[in-house]
Amino acid sequence: MKQILFAGVIGLFLTLVGTPLLIKLLARKGYGQYIRDDGPREHASKRGTPTMGGIAFIAATIAAYFLAKVITGSLDEDVDAAPTYSGVLVLGLMAGMGLVGFLDDYIKIVKRRSLGLRAKAKMAGQLIGGIAFAVLSLQFADNRGNTPASTKLSFVQDFGWSIGPVLFVVWALFMILAMSNGVNLTDGLDGLATGASVLVFGAYTFIGVWQFQESCANAATLINPQACYEVRDPLDLAVVAAALMGSCLGFLWWNTSPAKIFMGDTGSLALGGALAGLAICSRTELLLALLGGLFVLITMSVVIQVGSFRLTGKRVFRMAPLQHHFELKGWSEVLVVVRFWIIQGICVIVGLGIFYAGWAADK
Repeated sequence: MKQILFAGVIGLFLTLVGTPLLIKLLARKGYGQYIRDDGPREHASKRGTPTMGGIAFIAATIAAYFLAKVITGSLDEDVDAAPTYSGVLVLGLMAGMGLVGFLDDYIKIVKRRSLGLRAKAKMAGQLIGGIAFAVLSLQFADNRGNTPASTKLSFVQDFGWSIGPVLFVVWALFMILAMSNGVNLTDGLDGLATGASVLVFGAYTFIGVWQFQESCANAATLINPQACYEVRDPLDLAVVAAALMGSCLGFLWWNTSPAKIFMGDTGSLALGGALAGLAICSRTELLLALLGGLFVLITMSVVIQVGSFRLTGKRVFRMAPLQHHFELKGWSEVLVVVRFWIIQGICVIVGLGIFYAGWAADK
């Protein structure tokens, strides 16, 4: 449990201190945000704000994870401070998606091309990272035969029959692409995606701790072994989630309105990959649609807008993604962000309630 605390605190400290240094570096190099002309007029003032800020919390999360291991291992020799396959795979997926986003951001800035990477190149990068994660997550079985991921679908835990490794890779890719692009679409207002992500990572910290306490590996000491969880490294997933939560919270200090730095695709793709990785490795794949409800809602607004325009020639919203619709209705940016955070908080509460209800129903 100490690792969770250390990971969160170290991640928070590193981004609080490190982000302003990154802001100065990016500003010196002239790596500022490119603002599209067809967006809300109020966003024009944001042109030139340093972007690629995702570098800060990606680096802080990885550092916090490994520093927590080193510190707890040196403080208590009885603590197993070794990194786990599940934790490293989620961090690797986050870094891989972040690298794709970094290339996208870099091209936008250096070549002054607002769309960044070509669609095929961006998709290829995401596919390579996603496939590598999906294939590797079915390896490295522990002494109970549990691998970081399972070929069964999951809600609050695995259910049904195995879909097989090939379909699992397809399913994992869908989740990774959906969440990484969902967070990317949400990252349109100061602090919106960062704050929403903090709430979901907080939920996964709780889920990891709960699954560890109710692990089937400890079935002999549980009051009701039928309600146990077969997850390979639940406590280490909680450490990763805590590191992400702390790092994003520290970054939010500088990213909230008026933002001194934007996370860019570097950050949004990385956060989406991390969310998908945590869901897959904690056996809560379908539950992520509830825990990350705001990301799903905003993604669906784009799907509805595009589908409606192509079928009928009419738009449902004044502008998509959804947050810009409310801006054009006259809501201030801060008002939209805070109310969307509230929606995300409700989604997390409902998701955790269903997670607990699933355990209690088996009890």
